[in-house]
This record gives sequence, structure tokens and C-alpha cells, in this order.
Amino acid sequence: MSPAEVFEYAVVRVVPRVERGEAINVGVIVYCKARKYLCARIELDERRLLALDPRVDVGAVRNALAAFGKACREGPLAERPLGERFRWLTAPRSTMVQPGPVHTGLTDDPDGELDRLFGEQVQV
Repeated sequence: MSPAEVFEYAVVRVVPRVERGEAINVGVIVYCKARKYLCARIELDERRLLALDPRVDVGAVRNALAAFGKACREGPLAERPLGERFRWLTAPRSTMVQPGPVHTGLTDDPDGELDRLFGEQVQV
């Protein structure tokens, strides 16, 4: 078993009506510098989203969420260091798709942490 390393994560939320502040958790981004790991897992529950705002543009939300996953591995940020990409992805926004606060922990399995956090924060 490898030694535990520091990792950081943030929950990705959709806030369909920013002025109301209601949100659903739709994903998690995990970054571990020591393991050279950056990955996002995103899953939109359209039924829950439409319950908050029946008029929301689901296609626009899906496009914005796809950008989070892509930024981890490709696109204009692909040449930047993983830590820089993570900071860009977790920078505060006042749009419909928002990262939550960054949290830290220790892990010897970043993939496992992504799965665990996704189950706890999104699939509940």
C-alpha cells in the first residue's frame, strides 16, 4: 500500500436561478499533486434540476458541465500544470454552474476518493 498523500476536492453545483440560491450537487473534482491526478466526475439529474426550475435550459447546463470534465484533460488549459487547472476549475463563479469550496484530505487512492465523494455528495 502506498503512503497517503494530500488531495483537494470541490463539489460542482448547478444553481439554475442564482438569485434564489437553490442548488443541486452534480459532480466532484479531485486533485492530488503528488499523484499527478486531476479528474472530474459529473452526472446531471435532470428531474431534480427541473424541479428547481422547470424553465432551465438543460442543454446549456449540460454544455457548461462538459467543460469541467474536458478542462481536466484537454482544451486550452491542457498545457497548464494540473494545480493551475484545478484552481481555474474551482475559482468562484456567479453562473449556473458553480464549484463549491475546496476541501482537503489524505488518500492513497485518488480514483477511490472520487468515487466515494461522488457517492456521498451527488448520488444521495
